Formats: sequence, structure tokens, C-alpha cells
Amino acid sequence: MADFSWDVRSPLDRALVAGSYGAQGDAGVALTEIRNFDLVQVMARRGKAAEMAKAAQARFGVAAPETPKAVGTADATLIWSGPDQFLVLSRGGKHTMDSLAPVFAGSTSLSDQSHARALISVSGDKARAVLAKLSSIDLHPDVFGVGAAAATSMDHTSVTLWRGADRADGQAVFNLLVFSTFAESLWHTILDSAAEYGATIGHSEELM
Repeated sequence: MADFSWDVRSPLDRALVAGSYGAQGDAGVALTEIRNFDLVQVMARRGKAAEMAKAAQARFGVAAPETPKAVGTADATLIWSGPDQFLVLSRGGKHTMDSLAPVFAGSTSLSDQSHARALISVSGDKARAVLAKLSSIDLHPDVFGVGAAAATSMDHTSVTLWRGADRADGQAVFNLLVFSTFAESLWHTILDSAAEYGATIGHSEELM
């Protein structure tokens, strides 16, 4: 009889090899998989968008995004994912399905996406150049500033993309949420795109 394991594993467990990749020298890109996060999809029920917004304001202390952007709070990031819906990204079990259910009772439908999505961070001075090969979104800082978000596709794969806070060295940080079943394929595509600039590869449990 085959042995089975119920241990939660990253969808990039096989594909991610920490270290350097591509061109030698100073790496132009850092590719980091973010692990062990909580992700809940919040979708307003018909005619309940105002109630959802009021509940979100009371819970998080900020308005939920109504346009393509990501809004940071003290312990979560609210990411627009479509009309009258957003994602709640957090760590440490602070904003799980169980804790959010009574907050949004009657006004929304909730869906736990914590293990259904992979989260990839792309940063560095060549991050825009890498992503420009894969997406039609204009990532120029004058157009796609910190907090900007988009529901788009990369290499025919649906992703939620947003720009996080800049790194300490001033370099831009772009975050990608992708369905777990497509994560490995997209990861290899991003690696191919980054190879000419050189990349450092790793994983982290810190949200970016």
C-alpha cells in the first residue's frame, strides 16, 4: 500500500532551487516565494457592496479597495481582485476564514485561498524588465506606483499583481498571486525571463 502524507507543501517545492541563476555577477532580480500565509477572498453578495465596505472599514480600519490597488493595514494587505471583491493577505492566523466569517456575515461570500495560490515576489533593478516580457501591463513608476494592482495574465496564466513597498535600497517590489496548479509553470517562465539579468532565488515567510 502506498504511503500518503498530509503535510502541506509549497507548490514550488520541487521547482525552487535557492541560490543564483542565469548571468553571473551582480544579480538584477530577486525571486522570492512567500510561504505560510493566510489568504481569504471576500466577495459582496448582490446588493450588499455597501455593507461589505462598512464591515471592512470596521475590521481593518481602512476602506477596502474599490479600484485596482492594494491597501496595507497594520497586519494585513487588502488587494482588489475585481468589482466588489478583494483579497485579505495576512500571516499568523489573524485574518482567517473563521475570524472573518462573523465580520462579514450576511454581506459577503468568503473563500479560503491560502493553499490554492502561490505568492511570488519579484524585486530588483531589472524587475520591471523581467515582468515586461510576460505582461502587457505598463509598470512604469509614473503609471504603476506603490499600491497599484491588476488582475491580469502572464504567459497565458491568470495572476493578481500588485506593487508592494519599495525595498530598503529603493528598488521596486512586485507581488504575484497565481493558482497553485500553474505556479511551477509560471515560475520557470519567470526564471527564463530573468536569466539574462542574473537572479537570486529563495523563499521567505515575510510578506513583502
